[in-house]
Amino acid sequence: MNQTRVHVTLRMRCTSQMPQRPTAHASVLEDYWIGPTLVSLAYGSASPHEHTNQRRSVPTRSLTLRRRRPTITHHQTSTSRALRQAPLVLIVDDSADTRELYTEYLTSRRFRVVSAADGNAGVLTALGLRPDVIVMDLAMPVLNGTKAIARLKTDPRTRRVPIIVLTGYAFRAIQEGALETGADVFLTKPCLPEELEGQVRKLFDVSRRKPTRVGF
Repeated sequence: MNQTRVHVTLRMRCTSQMPQRPTAHASVLEDYWIGPTLVSLAYGSASPHEHTNQRRSVPTRSLTLRRRRPTITHHQTSTSRALRQAPLVLIVDDSADTRELYTEYLTSRRFRVVSAADGNAGVLTALGLRPDVIVMDLAMPVLNGTKAIARLKTDPRTRRVPIIVLTGYAFRAIQEGALETGADVFLTKPCLPEELEGQVRKLFDVSRRKPTRVGF
C-alpha cells in the first residue's frame, strides 16, 4: 500500500475570554484517508493549560496518511473485458486513405483493427497476431494480394483465418482467381464501410463456430 508522510502542525490560540479550538494545518489532505489520530488532534483532544493572550505552539507531529485505492466500477471492468474480446481485423492495403477510412469505422463499431501497407507486411502481421478476419487488397507493392493469400492459406497458423478481398478490379477472371486462391469473399471498391462490416461479422460468426485445429 502506498503511504505518504506529511507533517501536521497543531496551533492553539487562547484569549482571556474564550479559548478557541486548536486548528490543524496539513499540506496534503485531499484524496487521502485520514486516520483517527488526525481527527482527534483537529477537534480539541488537547486543551490549553492556561488562558493567555500569547500564542502557544505544539511541536509538529508526523502522521502517516494512507492513500485511498482507486475504485474500479463494474461498468469499467465490463468495458475493458469487452474490448479485449472484440474481433481483431487486419486491413492490408497500400492506400493510406483506405486503411484510415476502414480502421476508423470498424474501431467505432467495437472492432480491434491493425493494418499493413503491403502484402509481405500483411503476411508477417497475420502470422504474429492471428487476426479473426483479414481484409486484403490485390494490387500492392512488394507482394501482391493474390500471393499473400496463397502464403496465408498454406501456413497452418493462418490457413483457417477468413479473408475478404477488397479491390478496385472488378473483372470476373480476377474474382475467380482470388476465390480459387483461398479468399472467402470478393468485394470491389468503392465499398461502403457498412457493407464491409457486415461481411466481417458474418465471417467472424462462422469461423467462431468452427473448431480450430492448428496443424491439421
